[in-house]
Amino acid sequence: MKGSGVAGLLLAAGRGARLGTPKALVEHEGERLVDRGVRLLEEGGCHPVVVVLGAATVQVRGAVTVRNPDWESGMGSSLRVGLAALPDAARAVVVALVDQPFIGPGAVRALIGSGAPVAVATYGGRRRNPVLIAREHFAEVAALAVGDVGARPFVRAHPELVTEVPCDEYGDPSDIDTPEDLARLLAGPGDQAR
Repeated sequence: MKGSGVAGLLLAAGRGARLGTPKALVEHEGERLVDRGVRLLEEGGCHPVVVVLGAATVQVRGAVTVRNPDWESGMGSSLRVGLAALPDAARAVVVALVDQPFIGPGAVRALIGSGAPVAVATYGGRRRNPVLIAREHFAEVAALAVGDVGARPFVRAHPELVTEVPCDEYGDPSDIDTPEDLARLLAGPGDQAR
């Protein structure tokens, strides 16, 4: 899988305003969410993995870290910074979010295995993350990623390019946004993601 030519990009720059702490630093089962996200992408077949940081600056083993100086403007700037940091050899990227700890590497493998230029994971028929984007679309994705949105405007603008990949069997896309979400995570039965 390392020869797949698909890089991983983990967006982890936010300060977690509603949560009260940067999500990258939250620990679950002895592992920070940022490390869990890197593991998701690596085990899914992405190499290298680039992590975009902002509110918190942390060492992340097994990944290239880049800082988004404009992280307060929202996810769009982090996606632009991350895409610009990818190596030229990457023919595509799988973009994941740090606050979805129950998605398993099977979802990443399914996106890569689809062979599509743009592939979006679905759960219960709804589009969520992660998302795969081929290199030829990086510039337009970056141009449309403004404010607190990532690849969604590009995906909506080009339905003809998008392949939906059902990923229900590979985990749960629930995200961690509030203290209540965090309490549910910490009380949960553990990671069931595959």
